[in-house]
Amino acid sequence: MPMRRAALLLLLLTGCTAMERANVADKEDLLAAAGFVQRPANTPERQAQLATLPPHRFVRRVAGDEVTYLFADPLVCNCLYVGNQAAYGRYQQVALARRIAQDRLMAAQMDAQAAMAWGWGPWGGPGFWY
Repeated sequence: MPMRRAALLLLLLTGCTAMERANVADKEDLLAAAGFVQRPANTPERQAQLATLPPHRFVRRVAGDEVTYLFADPLVCNCLYVGNQAAYGRYQQVALARRIAQDRLMAAQMDAQAAMAWGWGPWGGPGFWY
């Protein structure tokens, strides 16, 4: 029995990690589309710097009049995404548009399921009326 629990736990953890990787990869696509530049952590110094940043979170850095946004990804690409204020603004717009599109798709799917439950499918009106 303990082996089954361990196997189940391992399976759940593997599934969670795969979902997290997919979510991060999706976010990275948005970052690249918005104009963020990917910088690999391909030296010990860069790896050490990457480790100091919170993973999968934006960090805002201000130097004089220049604002830079950093997004550390030690999981998928082992890299740092760097963008300016304009890139961050584009990212937020694209992410919001994607979220709205997903919400609309989900609402349409729920409407379709509700219609089917009442018999209002693609064949016409409610089945209990005829």
